[in-house]
This record gives sequence, C-alpha cells and structure tokens, in this order.
Amino acid sequence: MSTVAYFDCFSGVAGDMTLGALIDAGVPLDEIEAGLAKLPIEPFELEVTRVERLGISAIGVRVRAADTGVLRTYAAVRALIEQAELAERPKELALTIFRRLAEAEAKVHGKEVSRVAFHELGSVDTLVDIVGASIALDLLGIEEVHASAVATGMGMIRTDHGIYPVPWSAVVELLKGAPMYSRGIPTELVTPTGAAILAATARSFGDMPQIRVKTVGYGAGTRELEIPNVLRVIVGEMVADEQFGPVPAVVLESNIDDMNPELYEYVLERLFSVGAQDVWTTPIVMKKGRPAVTLSILCGPAEEQAVREVLFSETTTLGLRRRAVEKWMLPREVITVQVEGGTVRVKVARAFGGRVTGASPEYADCVRVAREAQRPLKDVYAEAAAAARALLTD
Repeated sequence: MSTVAYFDCFSGVAGDMTLGALIDAGVPLDEIEAGLAKLPIEPFELEVTRVERLGISAIGVRVRAADTGVLRTYAAVRALIEQAELAERPKELALTIFRRLAEAEAKVHGKEVSRVAFHELGSVDTLVDIVGASIALDLLGIEEVHASAVATGMGMIRTDHGIYPVPWSAVVELLKGAPMYSRGIPTELVTPTGAAILAATARSFGDMPQIRVKTVGYGAGTRELEIPNVLRVIVGEMVADEQFGPVPAVVLESNIDDMNPELYEYVLERLFSVGAQDVWTTPIVMKKGRPAVTLSILCGPAEEQAVREVLFSETTTLGLRRRAVEKWMLPREVITVQVEGGTVRVKVARAFGGRVTGASPEYADCVRVAREAQRPLKDVYAEAAAAARALLTD
C-alpha cells in the first residue's frame, strides 16, 4: 500500500506551516537540518518550538537570518538547489516547487520565467521552507499527497509589489483547478510558498481519501485567528481501491422556459462555486409548444441547501424536483508533468484494481503552455498525455 499525506487546509497553508506539520508528524529535526546545511546560502538558524493555537498543540517554525538584501532570480535559485548535495528525490521536488512559483509569478507579471525576480520568495526562509518540506516528505516516504479544499482568507495584503487582494494573484494562478473558499477571515491564509507546495505535490483536492492513519502533524501559522491557525497533515496508508463504494448524492432539477439563455453561463459558474459536482441542461418542449430547458444539478447532501439558494436567486424558476441517488466514482488523482515550455496537470482515473483507465491533460494548462511557448496546442496536449503515461508506467 502506498504511503500518503493528506493536507487539511481548513486554515490555509504556508511554507512554515507545512514544515512544522511534517516535523510534528514524525520527521527527525536533525535529519532536516543536516539536509538544509548542504544549501550554499547565507547563515541561518532554524527555530522550532511547540505552540498552541486555540487549544491545538502545533509546531511553529521560524527561520532566523540576517537581511542581506540579496535579490534572487528563479535561475539563481535553481542553480543554488542544483549545486546542493541533496538526495535526488527531495532535490527534484524542491526544483519543481520553485518552477511552479516562477511560472505563476511570470504569468502574473507578464515576464519570461527565466527573468522572474523572486523578491521575498527568494529569501532564506522561503528556501528553507521549500527545501525542508521536500526533505521531510522524502523522509516520511510519502508517495502521494492529497489535499482538502483550500481556505484562502480575504481582504488586502502588502507585498514588495504593492497592496494586492487576498488571495494574491500568484496563489490563484498556482491553485487553478483546486477548490478554494475565503472562510470570511479578513487576512491572508495561503502564501505563494504554501500554494506552490500544493501545486507541485497534490494529486487531488477534495474529501480525504480512505486512509489508514499512522501519524498526524500540526504546523502553526503566525497569527491568532478566530479558528485554530494550523495546517493539519494526516499521514497513513491508502486503503485498497476495492473498499471504495457508492457515495450518496442528490439531483436537483427545474424546467425553465422564461429565462434569457445568456444567463446560463453565469448560473453554472455560481452553482459550481458552491459545490455542485456536475451541472447540465437539456432542451425540452413544454405545454403549448413552448421551448424550455431542464436544468439539472448533481451535488452532495452537504451542498444541497447552497445549490437550492443559487437556483432560486439566480434563475427564474419557482420550484424544483429532488431525488436521492448513489454515485460511483473511479478513484482519481491529479499529477503534474513537465513538457517543453512549462508544466501541465493531468487528471488520472483508475479502475478499482488500480489499473489506469484514463489520463486527461488539463485544457487550461495546455493552453497556457501553448501560448507562452508559442507551440501548437495539439502538440502540448499530446506531449503531456505521453509524459503522464510514461510516469504512470514507471
């Protein structure tokens, strides 16, 4: 059985929170420090303390280093990690995380990846958080990472570039395709470093898969919030696929004959934002030959009320039908592959025996790479699919 880690991001995620949670989950601190000592960077001190966040005991990690004013580019950070005498697996993971950071920053600022200047993201503490987390995941023997929906916070934040909205644009870019929500907390809960770690490692986002838990670690954030400001990382073994079964779901439907068809795109967007798993329309003919549409929504029982509220507030319907159903799903995961010009996420479906039944590159990622690298979209898509097949058959 594969060893997995589930990142429960109910209070967001950051680099120091990730490193703290992995240490709390059982990674020996001295082994992390031994690996970090191989980085050719300015002197630093790793301060690890046990703290409490609203009654939850967690590990707080702080990196103490002099402010040298060094401004590192992505190319400089990559060269620095490549020169370090680290084990191959954590080195490759750290390089991938920084690559994702660079791609996100390049997209946000309209620059080439090689010319991205990292500002605070190239600082000693960011290097320590990312390389330290990569070492810790390797020491725990983590083969797969999965994550919950990500709480981002809300409001505004001051950065080296100025004052920007929360979540910061690089965070949104990194977590494209992942479910996010604000939780209504007026502060930044997700840092670019934390988002990059998830983007580079998480195979799926959503409910926790069936895990036989071994250890649990809590990494503390720096602020005191109205909820425990911790990242919870659950480590264990994935339960055999054969034990997966049907899950309860609900189908809500309404026949609509008096709504402007241009509104449906926004309605679908709102339904997905509150947790709808699938939404579709079917053309029908109602009494007196009136053309109409049946709007159907599949959702979990927990999301049903929010879906109903969207239906009644955003459409012209006066009523709806409901039926309970059972939903069977093949186990799915999201992997990241490298192609010429960038990285692409690929959604992988497996049969209940673990056999891969499909691998579909994310269209938006392929479009981004095709545009930035000026390559034909079909070539990027084909290369991503081939890279995924090669990775999955290793």
